[in-house]
Amino acid sequence: MESDVLIAGAGPAGLLLAGDLAEAGVTVTVLERRTTGSNLTRAFGVHARTLEQFDQRGIADELVATGLPLRRLRLFVPVDLDFGRLPTRYRYLLITPQTRTEAVLRARAERLGAKFALGANVVGVRQDAGGVDVTTADGERRRGRYLVGADGAHSVVRRELGLPFDGRPVLKSIMLADVRLAEPPGNVLRVNSVGDAFAFVAPFGDGWYRVTAWDRHRQATEDAPLDLDEVRAVTRRSLGTDLGMHDARWLSRFHCDERQVPHYRAGRVFLAGDAAHVHSPAGGQGMNTGLQDAANLGWKLAAVLSGRLPESLLDTYETERHPVGKRVLRSSGAMIRLAMVRPRPAREAGGRALAGALSVGSLARRAAGVVSGIGIRYAPPRGEDRRVGVRAEDADLPEGRLYELLRGGRFVHIGRKRPAGLPEHVVFARGEDDVLVRPDGYVARVGDPVGYFTG
Repeated sequence: MESDVLIAGAGPAGLLLAGDLAEAGVTVTVLERRTTGSNLTRAFGVHARTLEQFDQRGIADELVATGLPLRRLRLFVPVDLDFGRLPTRYRYLLITPQTRTEAVLRARAERLGAKFALGANVVGVRQDAGGVDVTTADGERRRGRYLVGADGAHSVVRRELGLPFDGRPVLKSIMLADVRLAEPPGNVLRVNSVGDAFAFVAPFGDGWYRVTAWDRHRQATEDAPLDLDEVRAVTRRSLGTDLGMHDARWLSRFHCDERQVPHYRAGRVFLAGDAAHVHSPAGGQGMNTGLQDAANLGWKLAAVLSGRLPESLLDTYETERHPVGKRVLRSSGAMIRLAMVRPRPAREAGGRALAGALSVGSLARRAAGVVSGIGIRYAPPRGEDRRVGVRAEDADLPEGRLYELLRGGRFVHIGRKRPAGLPEHVVFARGEDDVLVRPDGYVARVGDPVGYFTG
């Protein structure tokens, strides 16, 4: 067996997963068809829950230093998402290019011992009772006990499993540009929609800005040439100004689909990130959702491979993450469709209705919680305490800060005294809660923690 786990794809989800597995002592090889680092910077926002996950891995501060925090996010309608009231130390959306996020994640994975096979273009997948064989375009065969397909929206792993990717196209020919601005709007995000076009401009904090624009009347293919004049024209129509954009360092087109695979697991093969779900860019949830997939799956694979927990634990990856992907499809789709409503009165009426609803305190906090990932929780198994599956907030405990105690992929039990028989790999911290927190920062058990490991 070459590796315990093979990962197809060195995007954000694959890199986070590789680091988590390597840190847990699992042998892991990342198969990446590219031979150099990606220059794609489609994703530019890292949400609060993702930053919490990075904090639990000791890399949050490093990434935060590369970007710009935005406390409020203006959508395509007159609605602000206020992250400043979130119950977290990361009360903002971090604006930083995807390439920086990948660089931090890759450095961590390499430091922890994950192996990378560059130029390994996966073309075939076969599994049996003992493992998974992966064939690459050069005829090489690799074998692992498990395989994770984190190979993007056009996933070969998904295709080889024969799983459908049901859904529909939403937008074609979305334009992306990283530019300088002669008239910068400051460290704010400018957004507007006029029904047949929209644009938003996000600051990276280093003098560069990301422009995303769409024109209903210009539905070009992804490989059609794109120049800055076209981006300028759509931005002027949407925002009333092109902000003097110049010196584009990157221009690209892409299309936006809403799709989700029906199953995230097929035997010894799992799907994560864009290989499992794709959706509208509204709200900046795509990359973050994929990273949360990886955070959920990594500790479970490690626990099963170490023999600490039964193989049935792996079924909970789909049980927990598939509903989350479905909710993201709905929420991001609703945002983008409202931006595309043609008659201005109807669009503005919809915006006012949404703004009015979200002005109510509980709903406003819920909306910010959903988009940021802070509000996501997993349904508890039948008969379990309702707190099981809830995100554990960071806390200062006598033994240290909770999220720091979770580092290294550890479980943490918080209670009045250490229970007899608590496994050595579980960190004990004194507190009143009497809860077991699993490595991804969600409550695993309320009450006796030993039974979680002994069944």
